[in-house]
Amino acid sequence: MPDYSLYLVTDENLDLEQLKFVIKEAVAGGVTMVQLREKHGDVREFIQRAMVVKALLMETGIPLIINDRVDVALAVDADGVHLGQSDMPVAIARQLIGDDKILGLSVENEQQLADAQHLPVDYLGLSAIYPTPTKTNTVYAWGLDGLEKAAGESRLPLVAIGGLNESNIKSAMDAGAAGVALVSAICHATSPSDACQKLRKLMHAD
Repeated sequence: MPDYSLYLVTDENLDLEQLKFVIKEAVAGGVTMVQLREKHGDVREFIQRAMVVKALLMETGIPLIINDRVDVALAVDADGVHLGQSDMPVAIARQLIGDDKILGLSVENEQQLADAQHLPVDYLGLSAIYPTPTKTNTVYAWGLDGLEKAAGESRLPLVAIGGLNESNIKSAMDAGAAGVALVSAICHATSPSDACQKLRKLMHAD
């Protein structure tokens, strides 16, 4: 069972050196999963960045998840793929990547959550818990009450996404999330390593 608890989603605006710095620091700080997110559409560059991140995660046991692009995940033999509602259908993605890879799906409302329970995915990204500047097209915010309700209804682990930081990460875990996905709180920290250590302590605080 993968550890979804401290789930880093990379910021596509980082240059390669910044990306390497963030990944190395996040690994040192105790991140448990890394999703490489690239929205600019340059597949060659996406593959190049994925190869770099994969090399940094080698021997750490931390899975590399590719956002949206099954072809890139296959090209670099990543540990998994995370799909959105408008990406490749999950049944086809599962056929392509095989049964031993991690497959995640974003769900943005209660109907999608219900539909996803019967799909061949390993976890769901519950998006967005709070509105956030990194996701400008949010139509629905679950809030903590929505997260708690969803966790009670889902047979699949839920990773909470959107607007999460030091101030609310504990509340998200208490509401039933298997993990929290973070961009800014790690990528934009002066010391991503210190940020990860602090976030881990907060998540597991009594």
